[in-house]
Amino acid sequence: MKKGIHPENYRLVAFKDMSNDDVFITKSTVETKETIMHEGVEYPVFKMEISRTSHPFYTGKSKLIDTAGRIDKFKTKYAKHAK
Repeated sequence: MKKGIHPENYRLVAFKDMSNDDVFITKSTVETKETIMHEGVEYPVFKMEISRTSHPFYTGKSKLIDTAGRIDKFKTKYAKHAK
């Protein structure tokens, strides 16, 4: 491996899936200001909207995640054209 191109600040970080509250711990260099208690240990936390535990490809279940009402905006915008 080339020297000096890899970060040195790896640490344990909690990644939290906000759609199902699943938390997993892995080493990362991601910057975060929040922390979370997981199994009695405090970790820096990185919040995600979707992960392998909630993605339809991995779960086999279709789930509609509508953030900020995008589907409703689309329907009202194009409702006048659907005659």
